[in-house]
Amino acid sequence: MRPAPKRRRSVKTAAKRRGLPTAVDIQIASPLWRAQPQTEPTVRAAIAAAAALSTAGGEVSILLTDDKAIRALNRDWRGIDKATNVLSFPAPDATPGAPTKMLGDIVMAYETLAHECDREARAFLHHLAHLTVHGFLHLIGYDHRTDSQADAMEGLESKIMTRLKMPDPYLARDLVR
Repeated sequence: MRPAPKRRRSVKTAAKRRGLPTAVDIQIASPLWRAQPQTEPTVRAAIAAAAALSTAGGEVSILLTDDKAIRALNRDWRGIDKATNVLSFPAPDATPGAPTKMLGDIVMAYETLAHECDREARAFLHHLAHLTVHGFLHLIGYDHRTDSQADAMEGLESKIMTRLKMPDPYLARDLVR
């Protein structure tokens, strides 16, 4: 006699239990991102993998833009007048009784990301996934201002990238030929 099959929990139930985001809103504000048709699935997978290792749940907004737009945000919000690869804007604490907690916004610039890939011989989608994970960890309270904070954050990023079956960004380079 065969044992009864195990009941599978619905993905939605499992997601709520682990604290996965209930929504990932991706907006593409620059046509440059069209050069990478797997951008959206890569970003969604990276957010899901990062959220699966945390207790954070809620909504994440992703803005895929260009160097000009991210430079303006970096200047206005951080006082640094240059483009950067990723910015994270954690949301203030959720309003009690609100249906969904907003975790915050992640903004990424195409040209800076592509330039880093060329300079460091990294695959574009792997670097995109890493920066998405990095941005998400900032939204849930991780930082890298001190060596011990950087070690903790980088260790978690490495673990998440392994779960995505992508190279550890802090070890071997992801050579592109």
